Amino acid sequence: MANNAGAKKAIRKIAARTEVNKARRTRVRTFLRKFQEAVTGGDAGAAKTAFVEAQSELMRAVTKGVVHKNTGSRKVSRLAAQLKKMSAA
Repeated sequence: MANNAGAKKAIRKIAARTEVNKARRTRVRTFLRKFQEAVTGGDAGAAKTAFVEAQSELMRAVTKGVVHKNTGSRKVSRLAAQLKKMSAA
């Protein structure tokens, strides 16, 4: 258990930051799910729009430190490949 004022404050800061990061991660997952639903539905226009939004949200999470840079890039690359594959078909 925290024993001094500094440690107690650190616990409060960590808890607050955890809540923010959780919300950001959930937001990213929501946009990824919307993209997957658009791809599954076969709607190219909706998929393109969802891709742009998902990419933007992923990169925002990267800048905020919620997701590692390489992880964000990898996910965007895979989304782009899915979109390209869908457009070609």
